[in-house]
Amino acid sequence: LKLPSDSFKYLGWCDIEEHGVRGNQLRCPRVREGPSEEELFFRKEEHTLKKRKQVTDTETWEKRLQENWENCAELNLSFQDLGDLYQVENFKRILRRLIRVEKLWLVDNSLTDLSAIRLPRCRELNVNKNHFTSFKQLPKIPQIQHLSLAENNITTLSGISAFRHTPLESLILKRNPCEFQERYRQLVFSNLPNLKILDGIPKLPEDCSPPDVSFFYKMCTIL
Repeated sequence: LKLPSDSFKYLGWCDIEEHGVRGNQLRCPRVREGPSEEELFFRKEEHTLKKRKQVTDTETWEKRLQENWENCAELNLSFQDLGDLYQVENFKRILRRLIRVEKLWLVDNSLTDLSAIRLPRCRELNVNKNHFTSFKQLPKIPQIQHLSLAENNITTLSGISAFRHTPLESLILKRNPCEFQERYRQLVFSNLPNLKILDGIPKLPEDCSPPDVSFFYKMCTIL
């Protein structure tokens, strides 16, 4: 006895290869293992099996050109909500292709370590509101001029000297634990002699005093 819906049986069979989904992980009763090609042939329903399209090298290259990350000069990839490891790895794959980017915003992405990334032409980098704990976790940015690291978790100034030989002019470290370190501004400017602005405030005369000299100013002599 045929049912009224019998003519639609197997209408949407698709051949999905190389998947790791097990039967007990399926949540939809319509998603299940389908009939074999041989069975469909005897049923004269082989036309209902939709083969997965094979992606050619040309199509792969065309997709890569459509993304065109290599020629990107300004890019905002903030607020990406990277909650899965696959998303993070794909995000880093894109960053590795930004060989010509000059201005890059990566605000609030829960990033922890980009030390394996190199941005050879980046002049302005904004990584506010992430989870960096050290300057050593930042990407390689030899041409950086403006770097914003506000609202991370950088506890010490260790590693900041890596930017000593860069053209860094402006640095923002607001709302990081290292901001409360004694003689904070003097330490930063002594490590970065080319720096002109720290946390939005231009370099002041007292910022030029070596940390050990400023210490003696706080001492008094008792006769």
